[in-house]
This record gives sequence, structure tokens and C-alpha cells, in this order.
Amino acid sequence: MIKLIVGTEAMFFLALIMAFVYFSFSPGFRSHQLLNLDIKATGVFSILLFSSSFTFWRAEINYHQGKIKQLRFWLLFTIVLGGIFLLGQGREYISLLNNNVNLSSSIFGTSFFTLTGFHGLHVFVGLIVIAIITALAFAGDYNKPGSSVIDSVGIYWHFVDIVWLFVFTIVYVVPHL
Repeated sequence: MIKLIVGTEAMFFLALIMAFVYFSFSPGFRSHQLLNLDIKATGVFSILLFSSSFTFWRAEINYHQGKIKQLRFWLLFTIVLGGIFLLGQGREYISLLNNNVNLSSSIFGTSFFTLTGFHGLHVFVGLIVIAIITALAFAGDYNKPGSSVIDSVGIYWHFVDIVWLFVFTIVYVVPHL
């Protein structure tokens, strides 16, 4: 089931990324609005998001080894890193809105907010699911290895991070090459 979910989500994000690239060549794109993007700050927040894949992987390893206290720690650490990423995205959105870059300002605004907003939504949903399994871990539901839930959530979380690698590269890095 998780493979089906990730597969359909991959197609969804592929379409959004292709739309962003396609629209970047249209006359209404206003590429000067790319200058409003804070590549350095977003780069730092991206590193934190990528680090959350490491922390979740550590949670998975500890779960399979029966180390429940470490599982809880690494899940909490993952939530913190993902939450900081979302705060960074919100910070950038506020900055863009203050510079009159929004959904209706241009094709750039529309495609940027659609692509990054849907990614942010996926991070948010992932954090909710991780918070639920963290609460269940504290309640004792994962005291014995054998559940596939943590591995399934891990696949989703790593997928969300991989998607951001592509989004960050295409939206933030490639225009500056």
C-alpha cells in the first residue's frame, strides 16, 4: 500500500515540477522575482529537513533493535527538525508576500507557491503521522519489534525529503547557475 501511495505522490510532484519548469520559460514568469528567494536561509532549512531523514532512519534502526527510549528520542528529534523546516518555509512565504510575490502576482508566484506549498503540506502531514506514532511509542505500543508502521512512515518521510532535494535544486539552485 505504501508503494502505491508514494508512487502516486511521485507522479503528482513530477507534474508540479514539470509545470514549474515549463512556466519558467513563459513570458509572464517574471524571473526577477527569483531574486526574492533566500537561497542561503532555505539552504540551511533544507539541510535540517534532510537531517530529519537521518534522525528517522536512526529511529527505525533503534526500533528494530528494541531500543524504545532511543526510538522515542529520534522520533522527537525528527519532529523538531521537520517543524523548523516548516517555520523556515513560513518565514520565506511572509517575506515573499511582503515583496508582493503571491499566488496571483505572476506565473512565478503561482507555480512557486503551488509547488512548495504542496510539499509543505506533505511535510506537515508527515509530522502529524510521526507525532501519532511518537505518542504511541510513549504509550508502549512499539515495545516489541514487529510492526511495519514505522518502516512505512519512514518510506513516506524519506520520499518527502527526496522530493525537496529536487524542488530545492530546480527552484533555488538551477536559476543561479
